[in-house]
Amino acid sequence: MTDRGSLGVECPEFAALTESEKSLVIPTDPTAARELFKNRYAVGVEAHFGPTLPADSSYRIEDHHIPVEGDENIFIRCLIPTCTSSSGQGQTFPLLVWYHGGAWISGFALMDDYILRHICVELQVVIINVDYRLAPEYTFPIGVNDCYAGLKWAASNDALLSADLSKGFIVSGFSAGGSLAAVMALRARDDPFFKARPLTGQILHSPLTIHPDAYKSSLKSVEEFWEGPVLFGKSFRSYCELTKAVPTDTNFSPLLATTHAGLPPLCMQVAGMDPLRDEDILYEQALRAAGVKTKLHVYPGVPHAFQWIFPTLSVSRQFEKDFRDGIRWILEMSASSKPSSRP
Repeated sequence: MTDRGSLGVECPEFAALTESEKSLVIPTDPTAARELFKNRYAVGVEAHFGPTLPADSSYRIEDHHIPVEGDENIFIRCLIPTCTSSSGQGQTFPLLVWYHGGAWISGFALMDDYILRHICVELQVVIINVDYRLAPEYTFPIGVNDCYAGLKWAASNDALLSADLSKGFIVSGFSAGGSLAAVMALRARDDPFFKARPLTGQILHSPLTIHPDAYKSSLKSVEEFWEGPVLFGKSFRSYCELTKAVPTDTNFSPLLATTHAGLPPLCMQVAGMDPLRDEDILYEQALRAAGVKTKLHVYPGVPHAFQWIFPTLSVSRQFEKDFRDGIRWILEMSASSKPSSRP
């Protein structure tokens, strides 16, 4: 593929932004990070995607709280397309389970809500948005286990959600959420619970796939973007230390899994100026080498989270198109693998 060094050169659109526009940094302090996602990220997403939201009549919202370890509950938002069959009954849809980003220490499910409403209606998929618990209050693997509880809840409640998992059963997420989605795919592959209802795809947006202490020699992008922009390579150790994760645990470093064979098809989307760039490319290569069908999209010259921090850039619009096309690609494979019905 393209020389990785050239991927880190600012593209003309990003270079044309003012220094103030490019100065956003994800803090390592949890309180500051949470304020950033609430007051900058979520507000920006709402401002950009809110004016073009699909009609209220085209989908419904169901909010649930499900039990998790520690005698607590987590919030789950469900977005369900409106039934359009002539009978008004019995129509079912593919299912996508989404995990938000925020470096495991910040972020919340509803910050992506407006984006996901568009996806739900445009592609006619049920979306389950899981609000897992965050570090440092809840250390590893509590957040991971929350995400898995959400995945199992979704799989067990397909009828309630008007979902048909054989039409498509996808995990997806951004940044830390993408890492969690990758871990969910590994767990589900090895869990007998999912044998009769396997995942059919995973769409990962700039995930962390390996702890920064576990594979230093091949992660040049961490050093290349030590000082950002947006996401600092030097910040990773701080984020990871707050989670208390073990570097070699595959529930945190899915790249280190003994085998990636048998995983569902992968669509990987990677920013060229992202400290996570090299490990994401390595992850796609590892899955492809294991016989997994993959698609890799790399966006040269833009930083981590560019697609939603700078949504008006043409490369951000391309990212959104590729996300949708990735879902369609997985759904088409799901449809082609279903046994044909006999008259």
